[in-house]
Amino acid sequence: MHRPPEPKTLDALLAQVSRLHHHRAHTLLDEVGLYRGQPPVLFILLEQDGLTQRELAERLEITPATMTKMLQRMEKAGFIQRQADAHDQRVSRVYLTQQGHDVHARLEEIWQQLNTENFEGFNEEEQTVLRSFLFRIRENLLRAIDDGLPVE
Repeated sequence: MHRPPEPKTLDALLAQVSRLHHHRAHTLLDEVGLYRGQPPVLFILLEQDGLTQRELAERLEITPATMTKMLQRMEKAGFIQRQADAHDQRVSRVYLTQQGHDVHARLEEIWQQLNTENFEGFNEEEQTVLRSFLFRIRENLLRAIDDGLPVE
């Protein structure tokens, strides 16, 4: 990957860091056959296996159609299986396969690797300050979304 130009604003820098993080995470997840949005599905199912597709979509705040596409890919890769509900054949429940359970350990390693790479050279105090800044940015964005501020 070529080095991107240095951003001129903090907002542009934040966007560039987000894109670079996304690219790096995608590269590492690709090694285990996962796409960027799929690990949260695995983590949810580790906590509560057998949820419906609708319940998963609601927890991830995505559309049922997006959830269906994601589960199709995960099923094809062997990480999950869908089964009709025992009481209502119209409802599909999602379960982790052994391969889905096995990839969890590798996912934990990937998140640790990303964390180590991202914060190399930062001491504990710097990480604490950065965390507080990122939480403030997050709150500002959530407030803007909740207030329905117009785009200028």
